[in-house]
Amino acid sequence: MLTFETLKAQVADGSVDTVLVCAVDMQGRLMGKRFHAQNFLDSAWQETHCCNYLLATDLEMATPDGYQATSWQAGYGDYVMKPDLSTLRPMPWLEGTVMVLCDLLDHHTHEPVPHSPRQVLKAQIARLAEMGLTPMMATELEFFMFEKSFAEIRKSGFSDLATFGGYNQDYHILATTREEHVMRPLRNHLYAAGIQVECTKGEAEAGQGELNVRYADALANADHHSIAKMATKDIADQHGHAASFLPKWHHTRVGSSSHVHLSLWRGSEPAFYDKDAPHGMSELMRQFCAGMIKYAPDYTFFLAPYVNSYKRFMKGTFAPTKTVWSVDNRTAGFRLCGEGSKGVRMECRIGGADLNPYLAQAALLAAGIRGLEEKLELAPATSGDVYDNADAGEIPRTLRAATETLRNSAMLRAAMGDWVVDHYTRCAEWEQEEFDRVVTDWEIARGFEKA
Repeated sequence: MLTFETLKAQVADGSVDTVLVCAVDMQGRLMGKRFHAQNFLDSAWQETHCCNYLLATDLEMATPDGYQATSWQAGYGDYVMKPDLSTLRPMPWLEGTVMVLCDLLDHHTHEPVPHSPRQVLKAQIARLAEMGLTPMMATELEFFMFEKSFAEIRKSGFSDLATFGGYNQDYHILATTREEHVMRPLRNHLYAAGIQVECTKGEAEAGQGELNVRYADALANADHHSIAKMATKDIADQHGHAASFLPKWHHTRVGSSSHVHLSLWRGSEPAFYDKDAPHGMSELMRQFCAGMIKYAPDYTFFLAPYVNSYKRFMKGTFAPTKTVWSVDNRTAGFRLCGEGSKGVRMECRIGGADLNPYLAQAALLAAGIRGLEEKLELAPATSGDVYDNADAGEIPRTLRAATETLRNSAMLRAAMGDWVVDHYTRCAEWEQEEFDRVVTDWEIARGFEKA
């Protein structure tokens, strides 16, 4: 990490000339500007501006109607980008470059924009702080690496999709050695950027990899996730490859997830741990996890935000379909890890590689807090093959279904506010509307002659 004074010295000696000033959009992407470093030091470190459509667009940067926050009628005004100097860090894979993350503020009132992903998460962290609790998170980033670059694949109409590697490389050292020209600099550059990378490994499909980042407080972890995702794409691209976080790029291949590990701490002590309780799970942990499980259908959209996200939820693929928990069982939606130890935590396995980490973590925290408020009883752990458990609750299986559970969630409306829920409901609606109007290749191939 960098201090502001260190940055001044680096600009003075010429080792830094560019500052990436970034905000996080609804899709979890880093959006912003590249400043000449001296201009950043002169003024932009205090604030700069961006168009408020950045929190009302889709993946294609289209400007859908129906948002209350901004519109063509409202003229698409500005937000203030307020740099959080505690996030100032080098970008070692970009020459002479550092970056800083920003909070988004209303241009007129300078109040936080409530539907800004970073602010949505901050609001839930603040609720826990009032209880004397700190959420600690860790995320796993799964992705596929392809032989060709994004530009080459795009020019082919996304038809030339050969993965880097020809067979299942889960934990496979020989296969992943061939990717080290990308993965080694990825690990080292992220570590040099102040992001505590634990490891990379092969995942359960040809060309699939996983990047694991050490746990941190929830906001820092979300920051790390977003930066690591961008770095993965950047560094792969520098070596002529595409790294894709699409959850399901082919119907015969397993999908890519983003599992979220979660625990609460009280000061320096793990609040989830009770050495005398079954599995080492404190009463607080049991209530919190009961809330996450009970309300999982309400917040599934924040873990699976696109039509493609739901193609991942298939039996026998390690992607869950049921909202139950079990002890170290990868067929369940929630898996207890670190059983009986101070590291006891719950892993949510529902989220796909395309999730926005700020929104996903905020939703998990909101549901867990409701579990504490309602003093919910945690059902017994489920064992065996959860895919075949007819009594287990179901994860919404389509974006359309998840949109309705989001829209009608009294829990999320109480936790996040109607404004935030309505904003992201419109985001979900638009994604479905865009898909519904497109004729797919599958439809043409299936029915062009035979219908």
